[in-house]
Amino acid sequence: MKKKIVLAVTGASGAIYAKLLLTKIKKLSGRISNIGIVMTENAKEVWRHELGNRDYEKFSFTFYGKSDFHAPFASGSAGYDTMIICPCSMGTLGRIASGTSDDLIIRAADVMLKERKKLILVLRETPFNLIHIRNMQQVTEAGGIICPAIPSFYSKPKTIEEAALTVIDRVLILAGFDLETFRWGKGLEAGK
Repeated sequence: MKKKIVLAVTGASGAIYAKLLLTKIKKLSGRISNIGIVMTENAKEVWRHELGNRDYEKFSFTFYGKSDFHAPFASGSAGYDTMIICPCSMGTLGRIASGTSDDLIIRAADVMLKERKKLILVLRETPFNLIHIRNMQQVTEAGGIICPAIPSFYSKPKTIEEAALTVIDRVLILAGFDLETFRWGKGLEAGK
């Protein structure tokens, strides 16, 4: 069964994660029936600063504005399976934890939680303060998955992109995709 996915990109540092996730999702398009993207203006600014380009404009997905509450995933009746926020700012985490639903990203996250669907937050901040930790706890207790953008190194990545892909592959596996990727004790495992 094909998945319906929402991807939100916020203004936290880590545009490389968003780029790699968009690229991988494009390759998985045969396994996805619907994808909706919400990208904040801060996210675009961070992308331009960190990656030196506007390549987010080259992806042919449907993009929605932060105030577009007519987006299908603003309602649980649309039946989206998973929402990934990557990278997820601490401000976004805090608004999800408090249930403000003041924009499309927070509303869609609230929908995922109320419908008991997968909400994966790829946090990009360090160190965490107590407010961050309590917000992570609140979202986790509500059913969300906190997946900090912390690369692994047992696959011996040789580039920054390879290190960042260890996070993106983990996120996509959490979202329910079977990927060909490094597995502890097995190296690369077929499953693409």
